Amino acid sequence: MTHSRSFALIPAAGMGKRMGASINKQYLQLAGMPIVARTISVFEDAPFIDGIFLVIPADEIPYCREHVVEAHGFRKVLEIVPGGRERQNSVMNGLRALQRQAEEHDVVLIHDGVRPLISRELLRESIGVARGCDGALVAVPVKDTIKTVRDGLVIDTPDRDTLWQAQTPQGFRFGVIFAAHRAAEQEGFMGTDDASLVERRGGEVRIVRGDYRNIKITTPEDIVLAEAFLAGSGQNGVL
Repeated sequence: MTHSRSFALIPAAGMGKRMGASINKQYLQLAGMPIVARTISVFEDAPFIDGIFLVIPADEIPYCREHVVEAHGFRKVLEIVPGGRERQNSVMNGLRALQRQAEEHDVVLIHDGVRPLISRELLRESIGVARGCDGALVAVPVKDTIKTVRDGLVIDTPDRDTLWQAQTPQGFRFGVIFAAHRAAEQEGFMGTDDASLVERRGGEVRIVRGDYRNIKITTPEDIVLAEAFLAGSGQNGVL
């Protein structure tokens, strides 16, 4: 087997309606940089990441290329891919682009463009786990009691010890995740995340214990929290 490479696929095609801003949330400033640029920089600076594929709404690609990729000198961004109708469609567009570069056994880390606080250590661990099974899912144990509710009535209280909150990156060997996405597309199945597409085909997805700071920025309050985490990192804004 030839040397296994590692790629990042970063979907950032959401409209960010919950943020209430006039610009898509991934371009809002976080401690002096666009959120998505902070996210990309973690992968750019990780020596074990061989290339980055961004998935962006088609009409934003020129803006993203100029104000994010070129403005920050990102050299590992190999392609900016037009997004699809839903996140799952966007990821499939990215995987089709990646197919021109990746071998079956190469690892792809699929990571939300608005999770800029991911650590290099979690990227490295995810790649190692993904090489040995069908998927690596970064997640954290839930802190709160969770209720199952129907029509406003509580019908169950699941055992909290069995519940984990999924984050990203979610890592897979390219052949595994491409086949899972292609099957879902052919069968009209929409999953809640990429790992669910592998799980439904009987794949073995292992947990990589994540970090509660690895938040997804979806509301104005999240920016305040992320800036606090960055200020407290003591590493000039790099976790």
